[in-house]
Amino acid sequence: MRWAYILGAMLTAADSGAAGARVATPPPLYDPVLLNRGLVCRWEARCMGKQEDAMKRALKYVRKKNPPSWRVALCNRNASRKGNRVDWIGFDHCIRNDALRPPPPVAPLRKRRTQILAERGA
Repeated sequence: MRWAYILGAMLTAADSGAAGARVATPPPLYDPVLLNRGLVCRWEARCMGKQEDAMKRALKYVRKKNPPSWRVALCNRNASRKGNRVDWIGFDHCIRNDALRPPPPVAPLRKRRTQILAERGA
């Protein structure tokens, strides 16, 4: 059992020496855009490059054409992956899609029977 502690101490010392050499590059946790692309692409460089290109194209299109807010919200919903992650390639295709139409208006909520009875004073 004692050898496990010695081995752990040796590995920790080796890791701390290697960590000192990598201090120059900031960890991806401090760059949310890189973190988002990395998680969507599972850190594959080719996929991350495509995501970055699509992000730049989509943002340039939104800045230049100024699409309606319903379209941006719809494409954000369509391109989102498990919460805060965004598939930029999907967003780029969606925002440029001319076939999209605004969603139909939401029908007003009907009153429940208990609310109607309460208004009558029963």
